[in-house]
Amino acid sequence: MSMALQKTIKNKVMFSGIGLHSGKEVTMTLRPADAGTGISFHRIDLSPSVSIEAVAGNVVNTRLSTTIGKGGAVVSTIEHLMAALNGCGIDNVHVDIDGPEVPIMDGSAAPFVRGLKEIGVRTLSRPRKFLVIKKPITVVDGDKKISIIPSRYFRVSFDMRFNHPVVNNQFRSMKFSDEVFERDYAPARTFGFLMEVETLKANGLARGGSLDNAVVIGDDGILNEGGLRYDDEFVRHKIMDSVGDLYLAGYSLVGHVKAYKSGHDLNHKLVTEILARPDCWKLVETAGADETPLTFPLSAPELAWSEA
Repeated sequence: MSMALQKTIKNKVMFSGIGLHSGKEVTMTLRPADAGTGISFHRIDLSPSVSIEAVAGNVVNTRLSTTIGKGGAVVSTIEHLMAALNGCGIDNVHVDIDGPEVPIMDGSAAPFVRGLKEIGVRTLSRPRKFLVIKKPITVVDGDKKISIIPSRYFRVSFDMRFNHPVVNNQFRSMKFSDEVFERDYAPARTFGFLMEVETLKANGLARGGSLDNAVVIGDDGILNEGGLRYDDEFVRHKIMDSVGDLYLAGYSLVGHVKAYKSGHDLNHKLVTEILARPDCWKLVETAGADETPLTFPLSAPELAWSEA
């Protein structure tokens, strides 16, 4: 992982599919964007169209997915696409979407990563900025907890607990790189429990859910033909979600995230707390395109102290 110039995509790329919660067909087109644009969603089905920047301040709902909104318009279930963009190092892109929810595809970030890789990435003339954690930050909600501490890398460690014989407890720690993310985390699918499906649908959720786009867990095992992609696919998916949710900070993070029973809500609360405490972090960038890139792992003076 090296300090690089900002990136966008080389050409347009289109994704079509069903929304996991809305059950509606949606088409989404990603377009190149200039340096400094960030990631911006555009509800082109509305008149006039509404643009919503993918930043923590625009998050309006975190129930079972991450939803951003502005002016009454929303785009939900953005976390898998955000994870793919973060994983591919893409800072700037326009996302034209003709519905209220990002298509779920196969329930993972892998289809988005493949599409982005196929069209390629274009380097821009402005340096990337990294949000480097200098002091620990912790958010607690009941028995759930998430924290971020100084580290020389971006790392996510996740302790997942479920009182269910099929899922039970899983732990995994990821030191982030684009190769590791693409190979070991992007293909991990969203999951749900069969006994909860009818309740979710009665509440207007999971209307588009199926064995084609989610791992469904029954009382005695996995219902999907072919089973799991990884023995610990559930916790890998939780880490993938975190990579997407944390990108709503507006910058790539350099710090060690430690999560215990976390989800979209707590991920969002951590990002909000980070941004509210500028004494705990600083933005690091190269001075210009002709400068020697800053490389990771970081060392003093970039960090007050660090953990591998």
